[in-house]
Amino acid sequence: MNIRALCLVLAAMSMAGCANYSGLDTQGKRLDANTLHTGQSLNGVTLSSAAWPSADWWKSLGDPQLDGLIQEALHNSPDMQVASARAHQAEAAAYAANAERMPTLDASAGVSRSRLARDQDPRGEGDAYSTVRNIGASFNYNFDLWGGQRAAWEAALGEARAAQVDQQAARLTLAANVAKAYSDLGQAHIVRDLANDDLKRTRQMLDLSKRRLDSGIDSQYQYQQTESLEASSQSQLIDAEKQLQSAKIALAVLLGKGPDRGNELARPTVLKPGAVAVPSVLPAELLGRRPDLIAARWRVEAAARNIDASKTRFYPNLNLSASAGAESLLGDAMFGPASRFFNIAPTISLPIFDGGRLRADLDARDADYDLAVAQYNKTLVQALGDIGTTLSQLRDTGRQIQAQQHAADIAQQSYDTGVQRYSSGIGNYLDVLSIEQQLLQAQRQLASLNAAQIDLSIQLMQALGGGYGANNVAATTPATRSE
Repeated sequence: MNIRALCLVLAAMSMAGCANYSGLDTQGKRLDANTLHTGQSLNGVTLSSAAWPSADWWKSLGDPQLDGLIQEALHNSPDMQVASARAHQAEAAAYAANAERMPTLDASAGVSRSRLARDQDPRGEGDAYSTVRNIGASFNYNFDLWGGQRAAWEAALGEARAAQVDQQAARLTLAANVAKAYSDLGQAHIVRDLANDDLKRTRQMLDLSKRRLDSGIDSQYQYQQTESLEASSQSQLIDAEKQLQSAKIALAVLLGKGPDRGNELARPTVLKPGAVAVPSVLPAELLGRRPDLIAARWRVEAAARNIDASKTRFYPNLNLSASAGAESLLGDAMFGPASRFFNIAPTISLPIFDGGRLRADLDARDADYDLAVAQYNKTLVQALGDIGTTLSQLRDTGRQIQAQQHAADIAQQSYDTGVQRYSSGIGNYLDVLSIEQQLLQAQRQLASLNAAQIDLSIQLMQALGGGYGANNVAATTPATRSE
């Protein structure tokens, strides 16, 4: 059969085939980032073409110990090991899909020695021996007439690239979590300091109350109130110590180490929040800067290739298998004409009726594509939402810190004045007690706001991609599939 005749046969079989995918199609449409408006949310925010974070963005927080801890976590964390193993799995799957496109060639050789039983021996003697030698090779190739195998390989390759980008997303998440845990550790130290200061103040008040009681100025009831306040301050200090130890252990876990690693850390310095600025090209270039967005796009492309591969199963398929070799009894010429054999078997197949299996498979691939598009759209919307929310909270937190600092300063002045008047015997006990509680609350609120500003600064770096793709954005950005 010549090539022309073969093509005619294939065309006739394709036209006559009953299995088809008419009526099946995808519904998902990717969002255009430029249609998601951000102008009002970014109003008043500094815009700069150089505002993308650097790959080592955490250095801007101003603590060399933090840099070392993040490097330690990236090297030792089980989270990174999990991400690396998943990327390895995806790469192996892509390698296997590519191997499926290649022909196979196998060789074999063997010798068998046998003795026949009496009922097996045509002579009826039962003492016949034989030795059979064989050597051969087999070849098989499935012609990828419609590109289905290539599409399957491209789909697996897309998943592998997505898994590689997931590694970078895991790296960014881990670095941000370590930075936040480090900030939490610093906050825990500050809270403990405030609890210590509060205990010192209550003990000072207890001493003054004792002297006033001995002088007949205060009653036993007022002295007992101060004793109760001092006991409460001790309890708060114990709780602060507990929270500090928990913060150390949480950071040690992120580092991939045992709980004792946290006790080896020096006290964090006061971190400096990064300047609030965003790129002027937002949101357009965000698509190539956030690893989770890039991974989501690769998965959309992989789902599209799986659809292409599934459609080719409806078409005729051509397979070629062949084998050749030699087989002979001991004593015969191993490679003589009588011992040689070969076989060539081209096969043409076409699905005609399969109970709807192929349509069900294609419908599932269409659903996978729609799901991948929906997840991409969700990731894009959430990414812009993260940036808008973080910027808004950073602005408001900055104003809150200014107001709270003023409140804490006033509370400190009022407390100093109240204690001075109380120690002189002219102040009111209840006024001093009230002012002391206001001072403690103001100081704790100020510390909490400062910690929140650090966390929001870290979140902004993470929301902007953490420096991913700054040097090689195009190489990791998938091609756009026409909708």
